[in-house]
Amino acid sequence: MYHLLTTFSFPVAPSAINSFAIAVLPRVDSMVAVLYFALFAMSFDFISGYTGYLSFGHAAFYGTGAYAVILIANGKVPLLPAGTPFMVSLLVAAVLAGLLAVVIGLVSFRLSGVYFAMITLGFAQVLYVFVRGWDYVASNPRDGPAVGSTHPEGFEIGIPFVDQLTLAIGTFSGDTVVVLGHELGTYTVSFYMVGLVALVSYFAMQRVIHSPFGRVMIAIRENEERAAAIGYDTFRYKLGAFVISGFFGGVAGALYAGFSRSVTPESTFYFLTTGDALLASIIGGFGTLAGPLYGHLFDHSIREFLSNTGQGGGLLPFLRETLPEGVLTADIVGGLTVEGFIGAALNGHASLYVGIVFVLFVLYVPSGLLGTLRNYLGGSVSERLPAKLWGER
Repeated sequence: MYHLLTTFSFPVAPSAINSFAIAVLPRVDSMVAVLYFALFAMSFDFISGYTGYLSFGHAAFYGTGAYAVILIANGKVPLLPAGTPFMVSLLVAAVLAGLLAVVIGLVSFRLSGVYFAMITLGFAQVLYVFVRGWDYVASNPRDGPAVGSTHPEGFEIGIPFVDQLTLAIGTFSGDTVVVLGHELGTYTVSFYMVGLVALVSYFAMQRVIHSPFGRVMIAIRENEERAAAIGYDTFRYKLGAFVISGFFGGVAGALYAGFSRSVTPESTFYFLTTGDALLASIIGGFGTLAGPLYGHLFDHSIREFLSNTGQGGGLLPFLRETLPEGVLTADIVGGLTVEGFIGAALNGHASLYVGIVFVLFVLYVPSGLLGTLRNYLGGSVSERLPAKLWGER
């Protein structure tokens, strides 16, 4: 789609459409990060959006998954050598995150509302402080560990021990593939392989939501006392949902570590990591599961578009291509040109504009992007959109 919108010669204003697509759409190297973090945001939405319990400490599972992969690759986990296949490491990391969710959930689900949110946040902060001072993970734990010489090759996604069915991910250590004479670079291969794991994880969570277990989760969100009154053990259902959510949060963290080959406490266990997942869920639509993917993509695109240091095209290069030079160099006041004013307004202020967008979404689009679309269509997008476009059959 990116290639089509940026290179196709449209019948009307092709260069303007191409330039706008380059300015707005993130490039494939950015999309890899969008995918694994979107999976983490979906795992956050799985528990917070479907049971109504805000897990402000969800970063603990993301960090556990990420650190577990790096420690296994460095041979620092007993019984798991440095050459352990990545898919095995990913599964181990996810199970560890799930077990951590059991421990945190057993304590936290004795509370509800803001107290639940605060106690989960407390657990995550304890782990954050712990890993920042844990010498075993790295010589300088504040900077976080990186994959060492014990695992020089890229982390492979696919079927373990079958070379023909695995491809390595990573910026420098990833595989390249030639398909129909067209070479796919390391970023493109990583995009498809990380996307494959994210897609399988999404379908697994979607299957749970549409099962009887998922209907009880929604019943707890709507009225927990009524769900308990008709005989459901709500504590066990909440704990089960929390463990599933933690498991896939660990998968997301493992993908992050597998692609970047290094992690830091700030990028994993820090509470703002959960804040970004909350932002993606609110923009995309709380309780929609797929919504956080679109929410994070929207958030990422806005940051890139309004940043003069981002990897995407950005607003300023787009204006340089579409506006006459006389407009950009026009003097506003005191020698300040239009281009200079826009550059100063954008310089390091992308987060400020994202904050404004966030406030506007909360006020005027409370159901988020996907939730609003569902409300408009009157049901599931996958079911109602084809009927809306081509009519009922």
